[in-house]
Amino acid sequence: MKFRYAMVCSSNQNRSMEAHSLLKRHGFDVSSYGTGAHVKLPGPSLREPNVYDFGTPYKQMFDDLRRKDPELYKRNGILPMLKRNSGVKLAPQRWQDNAADGSFSVVFTFEEKVFDMVLEDLHNRDHVLLKSVLVINLEVKDNHEEAAVGGQLTLELCQKIEAVESWEDSIDEIITAFEAKHRRKLVYSISFY
Repeated sequence: MKFRYAMVCSSNQNRSMEAHSLLKRHGFDVSSYGTGAHVKLPGPSLREPNVYDFGTPYKQMFDDLRRKDPELYKRNGILPMLKRNSGVKLAPQRWQDNAADGSFSVVFTFEEKVFDMVLEDLHNRDHVLLKSVLVINLEVKDNHEEAAVGGQLTLELCQKIEAVESWEDSIDEIITAFEAKHRRKLVYSISFY
């Protein structure tokens, strides 16, 4: 693989981890992150989410929720999701706190608010490497079914990007063809490290 990829959603749980897991199985150099202040998972009601700090191991969240209400969290898909996540990496990581992970060639976000936060973070960093990074937003609803679809679409886009010599020369054509094929609008921008 020629390029390094980052998958970013709000809590580094569902959308970014679905794409991370799928790309990893296909041999991509991929990492994943969240941009939120905390990791939030659905709770017994909308007003009672389960909130964890970034860096809390997925296994610890799994054990905590299984202890609280195993039927609820199995039924809503949270326990299987956490089990998948713990097979991919130890814990959710926050994008803004992981600049030391190195530079990425392509960053995918799955929500416009997250896209804006990633770009703002990149623009506020010292640009010492002067290396370009492509940031693409593929809007994906935060549910398990849409995350699976989003993961497949992300894989397809990454395969198209890998197939070219330089994404800088081909990205407009890749995006236009993808949008026409899938009838989904992408937003993208170029920033620097």
